[in-house]
Amino acid sequence: MADPLLFNPRTYDPAHFDPETRRLLRATVDWFEERGKRKLLSDYRERAWLSDFLEFSTKEKLFATFLTPAGEAAGSADKRWDTARIAALNEIFGFYGLDYWYAWQVTVLGLGPVWQSDNTAARSRAAELLDQGEVFAFGLSEKTHGADIYSTDMVLAPDADGGFRANGSKYYIGNGNAAGLVSVFGRRADMEGPDGYVFFAADSRHPAYGLVKNVVDSSKYVSEFRLTDYPVRAEDVLHTGQAAFDAALNTVNVGKFNLCTASVGICEHAMYEAVAHAHHRVLYGRRVTDFAHVRRELTDAYVRLVGMKLFSDRAVDYFRTAGPEDRRYLLFNPMTKMKVTTEGEKVIDLMWDVIAAKGFEKDTYFAQAATEIRGLPKLEGTVHVNLALILKFMGNYLLNPAEYAPVPTRLDAADDNFLFRQGPTRGLGSVRFHDWRTAYDAHASVPNVARFREQADALCEFVTTAAPDKEQSRDLDLLLAVGQLFALVVHGQLILEQAQLTGLDEDVLDELFGILVRDFSAHAVELHGKDSATQKQQQWALAQVRRPVTDTERTARVWARVEALADAYEMRP
Repeated sequence: MADPLLFNPRTYDPAHFDPETRRLLRATVDWFEERGKRKLLSDYRERAWLSDFLEFSTKEKLFATFLTPAGEAAGSADKRWDTARIAALNEIFGFYGLDYWYAWQVTVLGLGPVWQSDNTAARSRAAELLDQGEVFAFGLSEKTHGADIYSTDMVLAPDADGGFRANGSKYYIGNGNAAGLVSVFGRRADMEGPDGYVFFAADSRHPAYGLVKNVVDSSKYVSEFRLTDYPVRAEDVLHTGQAAFDAALNTVNVGKFNLCTASVGICEHAMYEAVAHAHHRVLYGRRVTDFAHVRRELTDAYVRLVGMKLFSDRAVDYFRTAGPEDRRYLLFNPMTKMKVTTEGEKVIDLMWDVIAAKGFEKDTYFAQAATEIRGLPKLEGTVHVNLALILKFMGNYLLNPAEYAPVPTRLDAADDNFLFRQGPTRGLGSVRFHDWRTAYDAHASVPNVARFREQADALCEFVTTAAPDKEQSRDLDLLLAVGQLFALVVHGQLILEQAQLTGLDEDVLDELFGILVRDFSAHAVELHGKDSATQKQQQWALAQVRRPVTDTERTARVWARVEALADAYEMRP
């Protein structure tokens, strides 16, 4: 029996999209399924470059259709930057292997500075390269400085022709071995400060572009490259000054969202394998899935995965309705990157505790998933960086709601062009949100939603009566514990909104919020133990420990959904 909440290649039919999107998504699934599991896993183990996948993408114009904004589509009715269908493709790529997703993801990042640029020649060139099946790269990070763009050592010296000569190296640059266009961030040698920043387009095939190595042991080509007197013509310059800085951060805003749905896809494939293995294995005369602790772990994994998917799907709607007066996506974006991907790690760990040694076997997708799921929380900013970003929104979110028109489900065939004109990156503390309580009020009859609401209300009390003082505000260790509590409230809100829109089974919702109650309690205990927590903060923290509302019949009904996954899908050999 297919579960309507999880992606299943056997039954997948994205009929909610337009015909060409539906065809391309289904064609992508069919391509992977036709190759089969042996080929999928052997390519992963042998670290094979993705030539056949890129040939498929070129033939179908997959990247070109999904990643060309309507303004550069030359009249094609099917080309647009549509976050809903991009999210759907992320999930498919994650389901079959993060190597495929990664080539796509760094192409998204490489295109970001181009689509934000006023350089029409560069934009046209990028559209042509996409049509030719080329991939792209994002040359931001450096070996010494990481993504600290204030300290870039890629230096551009003016030349006699009105352009520059670029010298320096970049590190952790995906697709750096094959990119038709690399968006490179640097600084001018003749100018100090932000005015000297430059984003420019480079070609990995140019003689002055030196590919040093792949810095990871993987099919992903995460390159180190060096430019030596690389000629940067005026027509290669994408951004200068503060605009170059903003383009870097706004590109990451667009690209980091892709991590959540990739994480969902990884967990879905791993779950089919894990449940099937546990269900068909007999120990001590009993099915493994007859043991109470196994049922609990697999049920927890399932509802956490459903929560990941609900949050990510709802976040899409806020991305697509964003504008200068509605920047709520700036909170939901680091939430998808930090919260959803770390939930993915928990999902894999829960299943791995059940299947144990099976999770290491080379003929399983799970062994690959257990490795790849670790990468997503660490890409496009660490968990800590994104938690610190999330905290900037806490005051307005919890205590200072604003009025907005309701945001509908956004599956329409529209171009999300605001993402490439986000503007300056400052002013996060002034972003306003609609009242988070509305989503909770709509589900007040669900026992564990009501219990979690008590904890969420208490967080508002904490912010007004026991918030970190000026000295504590410099203690990032303490602040991150507070950030985890806040993130749970935001996580719950979008889950509830999506549950309302989709008519989610109340049993699943109740079981999920039982986990959120436990998680809030655990983070409260963590806050209690922080070195700098005041006595008042410690007392508040322990007072928020709650026991979820248990219901054995409800849990049994949810378990039945999990158990049904045992024979719902297996990839063809």
